[in-house]
Parts: sequence; structure tokens; C-alpha cells
Amino acid sequence: MSELTLTVMRLGFLAVLWLFVIVAVQVIRSDLFGTRVTQRGAARRGGQEARTQRQAAAPPPQQQQRRQEGGRGNNRQRRGAPTKLVVSEGSLTGTTVALQGQTISLGRAHDSTIVLDDDYASSRHARIYPDRDGQWIVEDLGSTNGTYLDRTRLTTPTPIPLGAPIRIGKTVIELRK
Repeated sequence: MSELTLTVMRLGFLAVLWLFVIVAVQVIRSDLFGTRVTQRGAARRGGQEARTQRQAAAPPPQQQQRRQEGGRGNNRQRRGAPTKLVVSEGSLTGTTVALQGQTISLGRAHDSTIVLDDDYASSRHARIYPDRDGQWIVEDLGSTNGTYLDRTRLTTPTPIPLGAPIRIGKTVIELRK
């Protein structure tokens, strides 16, 4: 074999070895820190606000049906019941989601109701849902860094008092009227 062929083979082997190391480091990094959310800034906020406005504009089918039937008794919410979920700290500060009886998912996954761009949030971090009594419940979905309600780490589904901070990493969310 010529000296040139041997040098090319050595460089090729070195390149393949470095490629393997880089891929291994990326796999380990994604296992430790999760995948990155690609949407940023105004584009995501605009989409979230548009989704929130659509939700606020269109009442749920049960309410539409009750209005058509003329029923009034069960259509009203309790006095003092929260009507919106507001992000008060973090990268999504100012984002508002109207509460209309649907489950709200929180996390880095693209299909979450509120997509958190936070290194301390899991893909499916927590969910907020109404119970039968009209109270809102927050539940941690087995996240690594935990979900906190008023500085207490959640271990079971817990009712959310009005205005109590829910902390997921650097993001703080509150129920408001």
C-alpha cells in the first residue's frame, strides 16, 4: 500500500471515530436535558394568544345546547370561581388561557396547552383539570424536577386556591378571576 492510501485511511478512521463521539455526546445530552423547543418568542406567543381567543370566543357545546334549550340553572359558574390561567413569571409572562372545563397540559411537548421553554420542565410535566365540584386540581405527571404549589412539592393531585402560585422550573402560573 502506498503512503498516501494509508494516510487517507487513517484520516477517514479518525473522522468516523469523532463522528461517533459527537453522536454519543448528543444522545447523552438529550437524555439528561430533554429535547429543545424550537418555537421562540412572538410566533409562539401569537399562536397561544390566538388559541386562547378562539377558546374564549366559542363556548363549549354543552353551553350552546343549554342556551338553545333555554336552561339557566346549571349554566352559571360559582361565584369567585377562577376564569383564567395566567403565566406570571418565566418566558411566557402575560400568556392567558381561558378556563372552560377542559384539561390544561403543561410541559415542553409541542402538543401541550402551554408549551414551556424551560430546561427544568419535562415533556409532560403537569396538568390542571376541573373536578366535579368545580374546583381546579393540579397534578404532577412524574416530572424529574417537580411541580410546586405555594412552595410545597406536589406528590398527589391537589386543589388550587385562587391566586396561589404554581411553579414549574422558572415558570409561575396562577388561577385568577
